[in-house]
Amino acid sequence: MTQQLSILVHTPAHSQVAGTLSYLSERALAPGTLVRVPLGRRETLGIVWDAATQNQAEVETSRLRPVAAALDALAPLSPAWRQLVDFAASYYQRAAGEIALAALPPQLRELSSEQLARRLKRPSATGAARAVGAPTLTPEQAAVLDQIEAQAGPFLLFGATGSGKTEVYLRCVQTLLERDPQAQALVMVPEINLTPQLEERFAARFGAEVVVSLHSGMTNPQRLKSWLAAHSGAARIVLGTRMAVFASLPRLRLVVVDEEHDPSYKQQEGARYSARDLAVYRGKQEGAKVILGSATPSLESWYHSRPAAEGGRYVRLLMPSRVGDGGALPLVRRVDMNHQPKHAVFSPPLLEAIKARVTKGEQSMVFLNRRGYAPVLHCSDCDWKSECPHCSAYRVFHKIDRTLRCHHCGFTERVPRACPGCGSPDIRPMGRGTEQLEEQLGALLADVQRPDGTPVRIVRIDADTTKLKGELEAQLAQVHAGEVDVLVGTQMIAKGHDFRRITLVAAANPDSALFSSDFRAPERLFSLLMQAAGRAGRDAGISAQSEMWVQTHHPTHPLYENLKKHDYPAFAAQQLKEREQAGLPPYSFQALVRAEARTQETAQAFLNAASALGTEAAAALNVTLYPAVPMSVQRVANVERAQMLIESPSRAALQRFLAGWHEVLHEVRQGPEGKGLIRWAVDVDPLTI
Repeated sequence: MTQQLSILVHTPAHSQVAGTLSYLSERALAPGTLVRVPLGRRETLGIVWDAATQNQAEVETSRLRPVAAALDALAPLSPAWRQLVDFAASYYQRAAGEIALAALPPQLRELSSEQLARRLKRPSATGAARAVGAPTLTPEQAAVLDQIEAQAGPFLLFGATGSGKTEVYLRCVQTLLERDPQAQALVMVPEINLTPQLEERFAARFGAEVVVSLHSGMTNPQRLKSWLAAHSGAARIVLGTRMAVFASLPRLRLVVVDEEHDPSYKQQEGARYSARDLAVYRGKQEGAKVILGSATPSLESWYHSRPAAEGGRYVRLLMPSRVGDGGALPLVRRVDMNHQPKHAVFSPPLLEAIKARVTKGEQSMVFLNRRGYAPVLHCSDCDWKSECPHCSAYRVFHKIDRTLRCHHCGFTERVPRACPGCGSPDIRPMGRGTEQLEEQLGALLADVQRPDGTPVRIVRIDADTTKLKGELEAQLAQVHAGEVDVLVGTQMIAKGHDFRRITLVAAANPDSALFSSDFRAPERLFSLLMQAAGRAGRDAGISAQSEMWVQTHHPTHPLYENLKKHDYPAFAAQQLKEREQAGLPPYSFQALVRAEARTQETAQAFLNAASALGTEAAAALNVTLYPAVPMSVQRVANVERAQMLIESPSRAALQRFLAGWHEVLHEVRQGPEGKGLIRWAVDVDPLTI
């Protein structure tokens, strides 16, 4: 008997086909079954869904197309997974098919039923997890584990850098697998470069055959292999970046989100979801315990972990001490650059401190969150600057290959011999990047020798030096082996890494974030500096002499005062008080609607027209619509960008408004105000405004 099935396919929200499509099948297929179906002139992967996700007009059965093939050699995707996709699509205002199909491995979308069947016949390494080499717990770790065992959570593990949060994660997984050998755990990290060292630790503890990784840096065959291992239950432990939150884990019982404060957990393209927030939702729906860990929690998580009597939703767990006898947090030294030689990149006291570390055989780390040699090339005669012709941004000067590169659109040119504006040969770099720091440190430390009499060794780690596959791992291995004396880099080196020989960390120029228009900038700066400081003195034997140097023109700023004391609670209290007074998150809820067009006028006209049609509904729900404005980087790759902020004191009210307003946006897009518009997108809970 012919069956009519609701199938989810990859259709963007802007196509107005955001729900399921109807197809015919000769046999009944369980919801969650992967199928190949015709869509237009091509054949694509689809998922049998529970029901249509939007009202569709009745279609005569004779006009429906049949399912081309069912990939039923693979077990159907679970109801919990499909519920996660439906929630993410609804909350983040995207098409369910867009989220569901993007969550599957790219290679899986290309395989026929015969190819998949052959792939599943390949032997896969499976085995029972074993726990070996567990160190003795500290009293703080033991107390935290007892609380996790006794309560349901979700938990916010607030632990100092070096306090042993990773060991807590390992013990939680160990306890879970001892209780239920078939259970699965998901451990998430914010960036790809943190997965190798974490995978090494988990594989050493539980065996490599039960641990897999999932991240975008893997090849398509690698991602498919890991996904299939997780989906079948052969992989007990899945480590991954934000994309791993959508991994198919039928026996999920534990979710860990390490460095939960990190902005990388928020997707910035396509479906702009927060993997951290979805992890909390998924744990609640599937009965899995959720642990959010950080030395500098996001202010939203800190707010949610206040006492339950005050409305807190998370259980706050504390580990304020570093592992090891006498393990101390680094001493924070503030250098007032107003009293240092003019234009000095490194103050004389900091330079002497770095030299002393080199001669003793210890390592130093210099941190500047700006790659390249200089952010701008400038002519002092006519005031020409290296603007990008396609973006509202400057091209960055990279001295190593004598190029000017736009970090937004990628446009690259050779550095001109003379000023393009006036012909003057006197064009100079303005500002500094990591490439310049590396060069100047090399010159300043040229006469310094290591204990064995060899010259000082400086290594730079940033997006430019780690382009090739394996480069990052090789450079980090050099640092861990003690072959590097001074490590220069961006935020890539400032968080998550367990460098055992570093005793000095220096922040070269952190002041710019203090006066940003973005209300989250101080939070991000404090977090970054605390995380960077945490790379120093991680070995208890050398922690007593570890230091964090901050070169600043504003040494008495409250942020640096709290940093000196390593007092995150005081910083968080001050920031939350300011946000409450201003009515900013977490005391309100926001969404951004972004529009892209060939002209700024077109982009803003589209947003303002949609706003006018939504004013009445917004007022009824106590939702505020602000006027459209250009984005901070107004033009990228010759596309003008504008945005409109939507705000409400109620999350539920904001969601109700967005759900109803979505059709208005589609209508305006089809009207005269949408002429010339390239695309639009809704960003719920945006991180940058």
